[in-house]
Amino acid sequence: MKSVDIRKAFLAFFESKGHKVVPSAPMVIKDDPTLMFTNAGMNQFKDLFLGNSAIKDLRVANSQKCLRVSGKHNDLEEVGVDTYHHTMFEMLGNWSFGDYFKEEAIEWAWELLTDIYKLDKDRLYVTVFEGDSSENLKVDQEAIDLWKQHIAEDRILMGNKKDNFWEMGDVGPCGPCSEIHIDLRSAEERMKTDGATLVNMDHPQVIEIWNLVFMQYNRMKDQSLVPLKSTHIDTGMGFERLAMALQGKTSNYDTDIFMPLINKIEDLSGLNYKPVDEDKHKQALEINIAMRVIADHIRAIAFSIADGQLPSNNGAGYVIRRILRRAVRYGYQTLNLKEPFLCRLVPTLANQMGEAFPELNNQKMLIEKVIREEEISFFRTLETGLKRIDQICINLNAEGKKEVPGEAVFELYDTYGFPVDLTNLIAQGYEMTLDQEGFEKALEEQKNRSRKAAETDTSDWVVLKEDDAEEFIGYDYTEGDVYITRYREVTVKDKTIYQLVFSYTPFYPEGGGQIGDTGYIELDGEKTFIFDTKKENNLILHFAKELPKVLNGRFKAVVNSAKRKLTSNNHTATHLVHAALRTVLGEHVEQKGSLVTDKSLRFDFSHFSKVTPEEIKQVEDLVNQEIRANHELEETRQIPLEKAREAGAMMLFGEKYADVVRMIKFGDSIELCGGIHVPSTSQIGTFKIINEGSVAAGIRRIEAITSEAADQYINDQLDTLASAKETLKNPKDLTKAIHDLLEQNSKLQKEVEALKKEQAKGAKDEILKNAKEINGIKFISAKVALDAASVKDIAYQIKGQEDSFFFIVGSYDGPKAMLTIMISDDLVKEKGLHAGNIIRELAKEIGGGGGGQPFFATAGGKNPDGIENALTKAEELL
Repeated sequence: MKSVDIRKAFLAFFESKGHKVVPSAPMVIKDDPTLMFTNAGMNQFKDLFLGNSAIKDLRVANSQKCLRVSGKHNDLEEVGVDTYHHTMFEMLGNWSFGDYFKEEAIEWAWELLTDIYKLDKDRLYVTVFEGDSSENLKVDQEAIDLWKQHIAEDRILMGNKKDNFWEMGDVGPCGPCSEIHIDLRSAEERMKTDGATLVNMDHPQVIEIWNLVFMQYNRMKDQSLVPLKSTHIDTGMGFERLAMALQGKTSNYDTDIFMPLINKIEDLSGLNYKPVDEDKHKQALEINIAMRVIADHIRAIAFSIADGQLPSNNGAGYVIRRILRRAVRYGYQTLNLKEPFLCRLVPTLANQMGEAFPELNNQKMLIEKVIREEEISFFRTLETGLKRIDQICINLNAEGKKEVPGEAVFELYDTYGFPVDLTNLIAQGYEMTLDQEGFEKALEEQKNRSRKAAETDTSDWVVLKEDDAEEFIGYDYTEGDVYITRYREVTVKDKTIYQLVFSYTPFYPEGGGQIGDTGYIELDGEKTFIFDTKKENNLILHFAKELPKVLNGRFKAVVNSAKRKLTSNNHTATHLVHAALRTVLGEHVEQKGSLVTDKSLRFDFSHFSKVTPEEIKQVEDLVNQEIRANHELEETRQIPLEKAREAGAMMLFGEKYADVVRMIKFGDSIELCGGIHVPSTSQIGTFKIINEGSVAAGIRRIEAITSEAADQYINDQLDTLASAKETLKNPKDLTKAIHDLLEQNSKLQKEVEALKKEQAKGAKDEILKNAKEINGIKFISAKVALDAASVKDIAYQIKGQEDSFFFIVGSYDGPKAMLTIMISDDLVKEKGLHAGNIIRELAKEIGGGGGGQPFFATAGGKNPDGIENALTKAEELL
């Protein structure tokens, strides 16, 4: 059964059981501060389990793309080493929100696996929760009795709390679960060892394929369990593992999900996957692992970029960059792939999965370009890292040391992406070992720092007033009378803040690039300031540094309307910019991110070349024309998604849209948006682009200002222009006057350079006259009043004409001092002299520091009087 048919069969089966089939949510999560990535099929339904959203469909099924590489669910180090862990994977799932429960979930799971997929019943085992006396949880007898109707009792196994009690996190909905495992071993192996003894024992052929979670409790902050008002079903079946079982394979990577990618990697590397038994051949094992890692990682990288997450140096972007670099490292180290290769796998992936996930086809060119640029950048980093480790080993050898310190191993790992085994391989070439214990210590210290930085302690909600929904009224009002319905205490980095939820709110929560509102709530003359507003699991949270003295009264909620107005100017401007960019640059332009504050706006978009000054001016002119046209806001708050699509509204990849959306129109600009906008475009006043640049391959960024900030910017520029005119005696043609001045300056600079060269030539001859012979070495030293470039030029000239020399010059320029050392190559090799090491010691005489290569080094300091001592010390050294 082909993988595309496996997926279709699953969705068709549950559709026949009354489930609504919904699309996969984006893999990158944008509106939940507790998660970076979707790591389970249930993530997009958290609001329903928590009771924060109204349930529209009681039964739902889908195939959800997931990523597990960070936080509690972190499978990264197992990926590729074994045959069944992945970073990005698909989770087939069916859900019931207060509708059916254990009986139907168990019955339908068995029907699908044995009647539709025709899996051998004799190879299946199920586990049920055995109970836990510490929490007064009893054995799940109901599940046992239901399973007895389908499977022999000796195939129903007891599972402990770790394996058979599923929890969303430290707090939240949870419950017992029942896992379905399959034994894929040969008949001979099954005769030797009972499969029941291998369940949950990490055997590569006895694996879990489906988990049926029976949500019936809520885990509180104090770790107590409270029954949920309604029970729910949440199931997750690993698509890749299911394909392995149905296609008769012993590895997920041998299925048609991964083999097209592996075949392409074989073509690129000229090596073969699984040519021999990897248990008996170390090199074959390394090649196979490398190919599995790359085939897995390209999926995670491509889907993340398609969902709008570019590789970067922080947050979710850092995770993606780390995955990409891990894949490149395996290709570089094991498959001898020294040029960008991951980007060449994207067409294969899009061809394979583009039908089920159209974002891969639609974003293919962007994905390829981003990955290629990241690869080129990392190859440069690897080359730098190789030079760095060579330098480390040479220095240590010169000092007579035979172990690379743990801190250096960690630096290579953290900064240059070098795995420890690669560092060890290079170190062995220098007959050196690694301080493994020191490396582990440095790694643990970094993990502890990261954990501490991310530490947040959140208490349970204190409910003051039951309320079905907390409505947002901020589109129409900046004030309102509200009640606090619940609050909780949050401690971040030893600072305590409070999150408040209101009966309804005029405060806009951060979202869609727009910052959250600030303001205050007031009761009986006492104000409590709201310093931020965010959304979490469909709840609008208002952040305050302290609680009101009285919690149960009716508060007046007031938004900082001046800040809101400036923010709305910039938000509407992003819509006008988007439309203008598509007009000037082409229809391929699409928003890839934005940041809207009261001070400025930032707009990221897809485009494959620098935006020229002429194009920037065109965009500015178009936006300002739309502002002056005074388009009124045309807003449709409750429009079906399909109707919005028919109306031509822009829809962004990586966004999860509800069935009913809000559509915003200003002239020809039509977008889906939940943000705050101006009533008419003339309120924006003026629009000015102040910067344009690259964010990543194929992604450009515009930074702009509007309204008062734009007026101030223009006035400042005019003041600068007036000042420049006055400085140049108010010429009629300012541009010509500046050009003439630059030309004159260039001419004078050439004359100065020529004079310096003459001076340096004379200085070189004078320096060589005073050379001494010490132990067969020509010692050349001097104190000169020359600039650093001239001294360096002299040093390299001498290197070209002298042998067996040691050159040291002290130069000065006012209060600044500099030392320069050049040593001939023969002395570096035969005598073990190292200019970088020597100059570090001599630099103390001039009150500074420096370093460099074995043959050339420089140092700077603040004490020119110490130059003579430094030269004397160098002579004594020889």
